Amino acid sequence: MTPRPAAASDPGSAPFQIRGTSFTLLALKIVDPRANSFFARLAETLALAPGFYSKAPIILDLSLLTKSAPVDMVGFCANLRELGLVPVGIQGATAAWEQASTEAGLAVFPTGRATEAQSVRGRAAPLPTPKARLVTEPVRSGQQVYAADGDLIVTAAVSRGAELLAEGNIHVYGALRGRAVAGLGGDRSVRIFCRHLDADLVSIGGYYMVSEQMDPALIGKPVQIRLVEERLVFDPL
Repeated sequence: MTPRPAAASDPGSAPFQIRGTSFTLLALKIVDPRANSFFARLAETLALAPGFYSKAPIILDLSLLTKSAPVDMVGFCANLRELGLVPVGIQGATAAWEQASTEAGLAVFPTGRATEAQSVRGRAAPLPTPKARLVTEPVRSGQQVYAADGDLIVTAAVSRGAELLAEGNIHVYGALRGRAVAGLGGDRSVRIFCRHLDADLVSIGGYYMVSEQMDPALIGKPVQIRLVEERLVFDPL
C-alpha cells in the first residue's frame, strides 16, 4: 500500500506552527543619527550593563526624525550589530525613513499608545500603578536582575560581579556590590538606595560612577544616590 500524506487536520502534519506571543523589546530613540559621537556614546551606555544589552533585540524609534532625510540604514544597523545589539524594526517613522528601513530588512512596528489619562464620564482615568520587583534571595556573581516596569527591591546582599537593572528606583537592604543601573529607560529622577555601599559601578539615567570615583568615607555606609544635572550625588542616610 502506497503511503498517503497525513490529512491537513492532523496537528502533526505541518513542520511548523505559527503562534501569537508577547515580548518586551528595548526601544532606542534616535535623536541625531549623524552625530559623530553617536556610536561612541552608545557604546559607553551599553558598557554599563553588558550582559543585559548583549544580543538584545531593539526597535529604533524614529519619531524625532520627521524633518531629516534618511541615513544609510544598512550601514547604521551594521554599526549597531557591531556593538552587540540586534535591530529588528522601527516605529514612528516618516514614509522616507520607513522605506529606507524596510529596504534594510527591518520590520515596521506600530507606535505605542499615548499614556495620557483619558477622561471617563467626565473623570480622569487613574494612571497605571508602577510595578516593583521584589528579590529576597542573595544576588550572586554573574546573576542579572531586571525590573522592567518599575522599582527593583532587593532585601538580601548583592555580590560583586552581579548586575541590578531597573527602569525605576533600586533599593538594596543589604550590601550593594557589583553594578546597579537605575533609570534604564532614561528617567533621571530615580534614585538608588542601599544599606551598605560597596558597588563597582552605579548609574542613573545613563550617567555613571565607578568605585574609584566614590568618596571612600561613604564605602560601607547607607546612602542614597541621585542625579543632579549631570552629576551623581551621594547622600548619607
